[in-house]
Amino acid sequence: MPAQIVKTLITLTVITLLQACSNAYYAGMEKFGVYKRDILIDRIEEAQDAQQEGQQQFKDALEQFKSVVSFDGGDLEKLYERMNDEYEDAESAAEEISARIDSVDKVAEDLFDEWRSELEQYTNPSFKRDISAKLKDTERRYKKLLAAMRRAEKSIKPVLDTLRDNKLYLKHNLNARAISSLKSELGSINNNVNQLIGNMERAIEESDSFIQQLKQG
Repeated sequence: MPAQIVKTLITLTVITLLQACSNAYYAGMEKFGVYKRDILIDRIEEAQDAQQEGQQQFKDALEQFKSVVSFDGGDLEKLYERMNDEYEDAESAAEEISARIDSVDKVAEDLFDEWRSELEQYTNPSFKRDISAKLKDTERRYKKLLAAMRRAEKSIKPVLDTLRDNKLYLKHNLNARAISSLKSELGSINNNVNQLIGNMERAIEESDSFIQQLKQG
């Protein structure tokens, strides 16, 4: 059997298993009165928490970078180690944020799929029009929220890339000349971190607005 066909079959099998697990999870939660709408709200709030924690971690990484470029004697290797620790923590925060956003999107898509399938069960045309309009409005609001979260997620990469470049450069050049070279990077890192934090704040605000709309029913 050609390798591409095998790969396709494996992918389809994994997708089927994941969907089965999701269905079992939703069915189990519904027995306790917790529905996809409730789960989605919880996932969005978890994404908010991850972004808030991420903001602080990127601020800490920026402060550590500032302490490196202002270095004026002492153990430069220990300073590098602290910088590397902050970078690794920032990288972990970025992974957590991405995972939380993906989790939000999975539940949202499942909720909208369920909503659309239920539309076909209505026999009252007035009710169907009302619910259909509500679905479209909720999907529109969700797309705005997801775009804000993905924008914040995307703005993480330039920060991590610059921090990685600089900490690797410092690792192999533990001297005053390297510190001098890093100073020219401070403005760029500072701007990128500020942009990232601003994008996260806007995503959190969009999340609050969307959650409020969902709770209003």
